[in-house]
Amino acid sequence: MVMAQRNALWLAPFAVLASCGPIPVDQAERVCLRDAELAQRPRGSVAVGAASGSGGTHGFGRVELEIGSDYLMGRDPSAVFDRCVRRRSGQMPERALQDQPGWRG
Repeated sequence: MVMAQRNALWLAPFAVLASCGPIPVDQAERVCLRDAELAQRPRGSVAVGAASGSGGTHGFGRVELEIGSDYLMGRDPSAVFDRCVRRRSGQMPERALQDQPGWRG
């Protein structure tokens, strides 16, 4: 009984990995569009505001910046997209990056 439990615990990570198979191409294309966008240019936002309370008015701000490593390496967004889709689905994209809905190239 103890040996069976040890074997079950030892095999559990492999069962999880086996369920992480390839995803459908159309789903991979949607997911990989974000990688291509980050390869094209950084994304960010700035928020500035003020809040009033019993202690008076206080200003606040926030800056968010997301820079992809593909952008820093100067990689072509189309190549990044193709590589990502192949990695996630095991197949080439059905549509080129430029033909993807939502692509702002």
